[in-house]
Amino acid sequence: MADLERFHTIARDALDGLPAAFRGAAQQVALNIVDWPDDDMLQALGIDDPLHLTGLYEGIPMTEKSVFDQPGAPDVIWLFRRPILAEWRARGDVALEDLITHVLIHELAHHFGWSDADIAHIDRWWE
Repeated sequence: MADLERFHTIARDALDGLPAAFRGAAQQVALNIVDWPDDDMLQALGIDDPLHLTGLYEGIPMTEKSVFDQPGAPDVIWLFRRPILAEWRARGDVALEDLITHVLIHELAHHFGWSDADIAHIDRWWE
C-alpha cells in the first residue's frame, strides 16, 4: 500500500509534469497529504463520511485574487490518502498514480478558478 511519502512523490511528479503555462502557478500552491480530512473540513462541506472527500482546495482562486488582497496563508491543496485508496480499491480499473493525479488536477483546477460544474463539463472521469 502506498504511504504518505509515496503519495507526495506521485503528486510532485504530476505537478512537475504540467505544461509550462500552468506549472509556475501550480507550484505556488502548498500541497498537504494526510490520511484523513479533519472534522472541521467535513463539517464545513456538509460531508458525513470522510471516505467521500478525496481532495480539497483551500484558497482564493486566481480568477478572484486582487492586488489589494493581503497575503495570508498560502493556497493549499489537500489530498486525503485513505479515501483515495478506498476509491482506488473500489474502482479496480485505474492505476493508483492516475487516481492521485486526477484528484490533484481537479483541485488545481479550482485554484485556476474552475467550478465543479466547469470541471465536470470537460472531465468525464466519473462516467
